[in-house]
Amino acid sequence: MLATVFGLNPEKKRDIPKEGELFKIIQLFGKTFEIRYGFYEERDRHTPYAEPIAIYPDFEKEPLHTDDGTPFVTEMQAPCSCFNGKMDMNSVCGDCSYYRRGDELLGTCACPKNKKDVGRATEPIPSSCLKT
Repeated sequence: MLATVFGLNPEKKRDIPKEGELFKIIQLFGKTFEIRYGFYEERDRHTPYAEPIAIYPDFEKEPLHTDDGTPFVTEMQAPCSCFNGKMDMNSVCGDCSYYRRGDELLGTCACPKNKKDVGRATEPIPSSCLKT
């Protein structure tokens, strides 16, 4: 009865995404990111109840910058030592005042210390600003 009222079909199974399927294409500051379904942890791949989730780039392992040298970050990555905000054990990059939200969970870090000099070769974010 309630299923009919709310337009639910209890017999219809929801589609579970397959690993590697495209979740979304994001265009941000001249870069294109293909977000695909997958697993962050290898053990999740072998857990019967785990489902693939959208996997975002790991900019801590593979830094990427905009054309003007501003680093890309994900909202959920661990804050760096330049974090400007109320820090607690659950703080993420998206809680920082330097975080500039883009699309979905991708954004950039506006901290001047993290900006690379575009006149030089590509360099990772300074180690002094990375959380260890």
